[in-house]
Order: sequence, then C-alpha cells, then structure tokens
Amino acid sequence: MINNHQKNIATFIHLSTFSRFIIPFGNFIGPIILWAANKDKSEFIDAHGKQAINFQASILLYALILGAITVPFFIFKMFSGLDFIDFHSFHDFHINIGKPSPLLYIGGGLGLLAVVGFIIELVLIVVASLKARDGEYYKYPLTINFLK
Repeated sequence: MINNHQKNIATFIHLSTFSRFIIPFGNFIGPIILWAANKDKSEFIDAHGKQAINFQASILLYALILGAITVPFFIFKMFSGLDFIDFHSFHDFHINIGKPSPLLYIGGGLGLLAVVGFIIELVLIVVASLKARDGEYYKYPLTINFLK
C-alpha cells in the first residue's frame, strides 16, 4: 500500500528537477539526493527516482547530440561569410548581409527542435509529478534506462 508520504517524496523527486533553474546541475542533484535517501523505504519511490534520473540523463545526452549536430552549421555559416562587414574607413562603412544560407535554415530548425524539446520536457516532468501524487507509476517516453 502506497501512503501519502511515499507519494509526496516521489512527487518531489520529479519536481526537484526544476531546481536546475536555481542551482547548476540541480536537475541531477535534487532527484539523486531524494532518491538515494529514500529508495530503500519504498519500491514506489525507487521506481520514480530511477525514472526521473534516467529521464534527466537521457535529456542531457539528447541535448549534447543535438548541440554537436547544430553548432557546426553555425560555424560553417560564420566562416563562409567573412565579408559580413566591410570596414574600409569611417566614411565608407558597408554591411553585406546577402542571401541566407541553407545551413542557417538547418541550424535554425535544429535550434527550434531544441526549444520544442525543452517545452515537452517541462510538460512531461509535470505529468510525472501528477502521476506520482496520484500514486501511479509513470514511465517517461524516449528514456534510456541507465539505472535499472
């Protein structure tokens, strides 16, 4: 039987991931501390703690991959247009913007994908918190199970 204390701890494990907005890597530190202190007390808390930590680790991995793909597009665009500002003298100052490159569109699309992914992450954390509050198990989608 799952009591209110276990539901509250499981809920706070998920909500503690929002501490990243205050503390660097708080999205890992908060859930790990809460989970480690309470994992032996309940299977329910253990399952929610593992899910929260696995989800945050998966999101970090996906963000690193997306960044590794996106950054080169901006770098290639930056070095291909070195004549962006032609500064010959104080009297003749010319900015040459030119036509946007397809690389810029691809990089911008990947950046938009990162923003949408961030919003989805926030929604999934809230959903997981609500499920934990109601005493239900929750499995985040697209999560790699680092902790089993």
